[in-house]
Amino acid sequence: MTESKKLRTTGWVLSILISLMLIGASASGKFTEWEGKSEMFAKLGWSEEVMFKIGIVEVIVAVLFLIPRTAFVAAILLAAYLGGATAAHVRVGEAFFVPIILGIVAWISLGLRQPDIFRLAFGKPDRPKVQQD
Repeated sequence: MTESKKLRTTGWVLSILISLMLIGASASGKFTEWEGKSEMFAKLGWSEEVMFKIGIVEVIVAVLFLIPRTAFVAAILLAAYLGGATAAHVRVGEAFFVPIILGIVAWISLGLRQPDIFRLAFGKPDRPKVQQD
């Protein structure tokens, strides 16, 4: 397996794990009933109805992140979503490092899947174009 293929595979594995975490660990809690749910959401300043809608957005962004054509836009939306999550946790004095780390890993995984992301981000020149006869 070539180095490029290994990096892309790593990027896909990370992307899938991020999407599974967003859908399974985060969004699913917004769709299911559990003890203390109302109190936790109220502490963050959100109603259950709003959190349900946020969960829908979270699932959509997670799915879009796995589709190559929409992954870049999804990463931007994910960064915005995670920025809001960070702000909500900072506002109530809770740990806020998880959304930051998740956002960093999301962009790294996308860069591994689509190396042009790293070239754009770090100002590297375009790949030389191969002339076809």
